Amino acid sequence: MRELMRSSGAAAIALVLAGAAWAQDADTIYRSGVVLTMDAENSVRESVAVANGKILAVGSDAEIAAHTGSGTRVVDLQGKTVVPGFIDAHGHFPESGNVALYAADLNSPPIGATESMANLIESVAKKAEETPAGEWVVGVGYDDTLIEEHRHPTRADLDLASTDHPVWVFHISLHMGVANSMALERAGVTGDTPQPDGGVIHMDPGTGEPTGLLEEIPAFWRVWGNIPQRTEEQGLAGIRYASRQYASKGVTTAQNGLAQKPAIRLLEKAAETGDLSIRALVFPRWDVAAEIAAGAFTVNAARSDKITLGAAKLVGDGSIQGYTGYLNEPYHVPYKGDASYRGYPAYPREKLIEMVREMHATGTQMAIHGNGDAAIDDILDAYEAALKEKPNDDARPIIIHAQMARDDQLDRMKSLGIVPSYFVLHTYYWGDRHRDIFMGPERAARMSPTRSSVDRGLRFTIHCDTPVVPMDPLMLVWSAVNRVSTSGEVIGAEQRIPPMEALRAVTIDAAWQGFEEDTKGSIEPGKFADLVILDDNPLDRPETIRDIAVLETIVGGETVFKKP
Repeated sequence: MRELMRSSGAAAIALVLAGAAWAQDADTIYRSGVVLTMDAENSVRESVAVANGKILAVGSDAEIAAHTGSGTRVVDLQGKTVVPGFIDAHGHFPESGNVALYAADLNSPPIGATESMANLIESVAKKAEETPAGEWVVGVGYDDTLIEEHRHPTRADLDLASTDHPVWVFHISLHMGVANSMALERAGVTGDTPQPDGGVIHMDPGTGEPTGLLEEIPAFWRVWGNIPQRTEEQGLAGIRYASRQYASKGVTTAQNGLAQKPAIRLLEKAAETGDLSIRALVFPRWDVAAEIAAGAFTVNAARSDKITLGAAKLVGDGSIQGYTGYLNEPYHVPYKGDASYRGYPAYPREKLIEMVREMHATGTQMAIHGNGDAAIDDILDAYEAALKEKPNDDARPIIIHAQMARDDQLDRMKSLGIVPSYFVLHTYYWGDRHRDIFMGPERAARMSPTRSSVDRGLRFTIHCDTPVVPMDPLMLVWSAVNRVSTSGEVIGAEQRIPPMEALRAVTIDAAWQGFEEDTKGSIEPGKFADLVILDDNPLDRPETIRDIAVLETIVGGETVFKKP
């Protein structure tokens, strides 16, 4: 026993300290592979032993062979690579499933096929043909900068698709959208409707009537809020679909990053029925989080280890590609000819500070969406005021996206213990347009400043923000390592990071962001056996990481996806 402990090193010591028997038989052993543990030393091992849904031991083939019993299943990895299950640091699970099942796909290449207004109208019309008259038709993903006309659709465009259905189509940013005439009528939005704080109802200067474009939540919720909730059966189908999508990409923990109460209850139901095959971290919407903190609403996470309650989510500004991100300096190409236009915040600075102080006082972790550097300034001021009033050395407040964070802001994040979570795939999907339209070359080159964060020892995560772009952690890692746009141009070479740093940002650092580092994120004894088997080692092929295939995804020791 002593010899075995000495030869197995830290893994064996950890097992003994945990009270585990080193000689315990494993349910499954994965051997003869390259195991990237993502532990504190970034150790690389050969074998993993799994028992009762958790990692029993990690080590060499010879060490782990000691856990082989009569009922142990032994899997020969044949040199394949094993990594911890990928963790979605920010997204909107299971909306990708709902979009696939219930909405028209209006994405442009490289995601979809919409290249003109005619394509968009045709897709919406096709969805309308499949929908009973009078029921809502929804489309998702149009991008005004990628279609031939370089504009948003109007109510008149959508009326060409259908006048028998209320129609709502979301912009790719999910921060705005367009309604047809019937949808506006049902919502009671007219030329006399007052402009909401933190949003814009676009009006036709000629007629004084709404064009159909509604910008930011306070405006578009007037329409979106009228769309009936899906049935429980439809909701569970969306979760099943999204679970399969995510598992096929190696994701073992998804995030619902702005969860309302019905969505939380549906996830709980799916965990009970088995429709949720992966895990989910719930970031409740700010008002829901307040109810949870007050004891007025309970998240029944104890029913299953599939559901975890996370940070309260608030939106601090909009989308840079929608011209609603809040900047300190004007947009590169002026918005509607206004050379001074900088976007706008969702809340006045003092209101934001008040909201954050109140939430922090409840002991709730917080996550605030902030894209523009002016929005990030306000968020930092709010977090700093809250932490000064009620100090906490390990609060881990999050800034979601933190897209245009400056160096001085990264320094403040470091000093305050704030976690930036970067939507680094912007460099691929929008890099060229950030350089040429929204930010200009200098600012675009340092968007999602991951290298500057590494240099400061500032811990961060990266995310896909699905369904804004498809869930694909290996594509995400590739993007952080290479920063190549859809045109093949490098967007900010100085902000590239090594593959190991990028992999940690979707595994152990993503677990740490959500206070789950004791159960997830690395391959260490005692943690959930959430594993991904890859057909190659990302450390060996940084330029082609996105081409690596996920062969198998394992959650709690059970296979939830296996490549045919």
